[in-house]
Amino acid sequence: MEIALFILLAAVVFVVKAVKVVPQQYALVVERLGKFHVVLAPGLSIVAPFIDRVAYRHLLKEVPLDVPSQICITRDNTQLQVDGILYFQVTDPRLASYGSSDYVMAITQLAQTTLRSVVGKMELDKTFEERDMINHSVVAALDEAAASWGVKVLRYEIKDLTPPKEILHAMQQQITAEREKRALIAASEGRKQEQINIATGEREAAIQRSEGERQAAINQAQGEAEAIKAVADASAQAIQKIATATQAPGGMEAVNLQVAEKYVDAFSGVAKQGNTLILPGNMAEIGSMVAAAMSIVKGQK
Repeated sequence: MEIALFILLAAVVFVVKAVKVVPQQYALVVERLGKFHVVLAPGLSIVAPFIDRVAYRHLLKEVPLDVPSQICITRDNTQLQVDGILYFQVTDPRLASYGSSDYVMAITQLAQTTLRSVVGKMELDKTFEERDMINHSVVAALDEAAASWGVKVLRYEIKDLTPPKEILHAMQQQITAEREKRALIAASEGRKQEQINIATGEREAAIQRSEGERQAAINQAQGEAEAIKAVADASAQAIQKIATATQAPGGMEAVNLQVAEKYVDAFSGVAKQGNTLILPGNMAEIGSMVAAAMSIVKGQK
């Protein structure tokens, strides 16, 4: 009974030691008698108990690694505090186990030294503009070195660039001055455009006024010409009618009567225009004067 129980217990221990279940995105490095034997893929695997042992366990997922903050000296001798984050992935579990004693520390230290080297070749202003270039340079250097460690460096991102307080204050003053300069330029451009618009408006208004005055003068001249022409036409028609009327029977008598009436009316209004009277020498000779006027009319006829 005791032997059977011992055999059962030994079988259970054998099964536990022989059967290995590897989770997804993990890899187990197995050594046989102290020497590398095999890498177990995800799933169920069988190993030799007491001969094989799981020496290393690796995560195959992408791992973010926080790179500690450090002080870097730029090309123009300015201190700049830089910190970032690194993303890597184990691609070869065997090299990751035996290529480096601690590939995480190796990647971290190499990232810091590479970052100091890249920043040291740049001026302060360029470090803020060329973040992508810095990231690519760090990734290229790390990926080349980490290939022998079984690790693939995927990307590096700078989280923050912090210059000294004095430099930061000077940069803020520079930005403020630049914004004030742009504001003054914009204001002057606005005033310039305003003056141009005013001058253009006054010029167009003067042109419109001159055109209006010119057209008004033309219209007035045309109106006066039309009026003179109308008066002349009316006078001609009146004379023509008078001439025609004198040819009719009794026409001359009517002319004599009209001349006499005009003569009398003229003398009746003399006293109303002033104190000075201009009278003919003989008031009784009015008839003779009318006859003289009619003789003139006849002579014209």
